Amino acid sequence: MVRKVIVAGFVGWVVLAVWTFVVNGLLGFRSRIDMNQIANERLVYQTLRDNIIEPGKYACNPELTESRFPENEPVYSIMYSGLGHEAAGRESLVQMVNGLVMVMIATWMLATAGEPSRRSYARRVLFFTVIGLFVAASSHITEYGIGGYPLGDSVALAANEIVQWTVVGLFVAWRLKPES
Repeated sequence: MVRKVIVAGFVGWVVLAVWTFVVNGLLGFRSRIDMNQIANERLVYQTLRDNIIEPGKYACNPELTESRFPENEPVYSIMYSGLGHEAAGRESLVQMVNGLVMVMIATWMLATAGEPSRRSYARRVLFFTVIGLFVAASSHITEYGIGGYPLGDSVALAANEIVQWTVVGLFVAWRLKPES
């Protein structure tokens, strides 16, 4: 049983890695959302570099008028992790390990779930789709709002998460068949 879970989880992780590479690496899905071009980028960069020296998430609000923020004025969100491009390789490795752990836990959860959940291929896939819904609702949808993503981007990120988990589920469900 443990071997089946490990093999199915590993297959799911490979599918997750391929999905991420194709969708984000080749098609540029995430970079189109997270890396929009800024007008006068050099000037903006220098201003941020001169003024934001500690890692953190910052909000840049319009000036107060009559002790309140004016209506329909933008609020900008700036995140600085304290890292530069030199950390990209390490960050990618951490994301790969995190993906492996998440898929292994989900596969183990399915393997130990009640018999009705494991009975059919469709139910096993649905199990992973529900995990995708949970992850999307608890992360991407909650990133919408002031200082966060626009609604369309939050929905696109959530939809990608759900589809990604469903695709992983297709392969895990195929490998993790119930014992006869």
